[in-house]
Amino acid sequence: MAYVASAPKEPFRLSMLVYDTRYRSYTIQIVVLFLFLAFLAWLLNNTIENLAAKDKDINFSFLFQRAGYDIDQQLIPYTNDSTHGRALFVGLFNTLIVAFFGCILATIIGVFAGVLRLSGNWVVARLMTLYVETFRNIPLLLWIILAFVIFSETAPAPRDFRVTDEMVAAGEAPSAHKILFDSIAFTNRGMNIPRPYLDHPLGSINVLDVPINLSGLAVLALIAIGMWVNGRLLGHAKAVQEETGIRPVTWWKSLVVLFVPVIALLFALGLHWEIPELKGFNFQGGINVAHSFTALLIAISLYTGAFIAEAVRAGILAISRGQTEAAFALGLRPGRTMRLVILPQALRVIIPPLISQYLNLTKNTTLGMAISYLDLKGTLGGITLNQTGRELECMLLMMAIYLVLSLIIASGMNVFNTAMKLKER
Repeated sequence: MAYVASAPKEPFRLSMLVYDTRYRSYTIQIVVLFLFLAFLAWLLNNTIENLAAKDKDINFSFLFQRAGYDIDQQLIPYTNDSTHGRALFVGLFNTLIVAFFGCILATIIGVFAGVLRLSGNWVVARLMTLYVETFRNIPLLLWIILAFVIFSETAPAPRDFRVTDEMVAAGEAPSAHKILFDSIAFTNRGMNIPRPYLDHPLGSINVLDVPINLSGLAVLALIAIGMWVNGRLLGHAKAVQEETGIRPVTWWKSLVVLFVPVIALLFALGLHWEIPELKGFNFQGGINVAHSFTALLIAISLYTGAFIAEAVRAGILAISRGQTEAAFALGLRPGRTMRLVILPQALRVIIPPLISQYLNLTKNTTLGMAISYLDLKGTLGGITLNQTGRELECMLLMMAIYLVLSLIIASGMNVFNTAMKLKER
C-alpha cells in the first residue's frame, strides 16, 4: 500500500513577504498601519508647532476657570460663578435629555406613521405620506426655527393672565388661562409646569461634585424592579398559555406591580406640587421649560419620525403577505395581527436603520444653538470656546464626547438587535 508523502515545508525567506500570498496580506496591513501612525505623528507635530508659533499650547486647565455666563435650563446646580467644566456637564445633560425624549417621541411617531402609511383608508394613507414627504424634504434647522417662532409669537404674554380689581368688578375674565386643571401656564416666555416637592426627602449625595437625589434614585429603582417583576409575570402567563391554551388574567397584577409601590413610596415621602403663580411681571414657582427646549424637541422628533416611518414601512413590506393571511385565518383582527405577528418579525429589518436615526437625532441636537438652546454645542462649543479661545481643546472634547455617546447608543441597540434575531436550531 502506497502513501503520499506531504511536501516538505519551504524555509521562510524575506522575499516571501512580497511574493507569497500567505504573507503578503500581513505585509500590506503592517505597511498601512505604519503609514497611518506616521501621518498622525506628522499631524500632531504640525499642530503643536503651529500653536507654538502663535504662543499657544494644548491645555485643558480652562475647564477649572470661572464660566461667567448663565444657562437658563439646568438639571444640576449651576451659577455664573461655576467653572467651565461645570457648564460642560450642564450642556451635556441638556443634550442627553433632548436626545432621550426625542428618541422616544420619534419612535412612537415613526411607528404610527409607518403603519398608517399602509392603511387601507386612502385619506389616512395620503395624510401620512404628506407628513413624511414634507418633513423629510425640508431642512431640520428650518423646522426648529419655525417651531420656536410659533411658540414665541403666538403664545400670550404673562400680563394676559392677570386679573385686576376692575376686571372683577366688571365681571370680565382674563384673555388667557392656565391649562390642565389650572396648573400649567403657557406664555411667550416659556411654559411653567408644577414642580414636585417632598416633605420627607431621602437626601442626596455628591458624585464628582454632582448632587445625586436619593429620592429620585429610589423611585427609579422601584420602577425598574416593577418592570422586571412584570416581565416575569408576563413570561409566566405566556408559558401557561403555551402549555394549556388558556392565558391567565394579568392586567390587574401588572398595574399593582408597576404603580402601587411607586405611589406608596411617594405618599410616604410626602409628595406635593408647587403650582406656578403670576407674581409681578412673570410666573413664579414651578418649573420653567424654555421654548427653545420645547421647539427643539418637537421639531427634531417630527423630523426624525418621518425617517423612522419609512424604515417601519419597509420592515412591514418585507414580511410575506402570507403571514397576514394566516393570522386572519386564525381569527386575529388587523390590529392584533400587526402587533403580534407582523411587527415582531419586521423588527429585524427596522432596527438597523433605526440605530442610524437615533445617532442622527443625538448629533442633530447641536442645531438647538440656532434658537439659543445651550446644550453641549452651545456651552462648550459656543460660549466657553469664545471666552477662553481654546478652539482646539473644545473641539477635541466635543468630538470625543459625541463619539462616546454614539458608541454607547450603537452598542445598546446592537445588543437589542441581536436579541431580536431569529434563533436557529
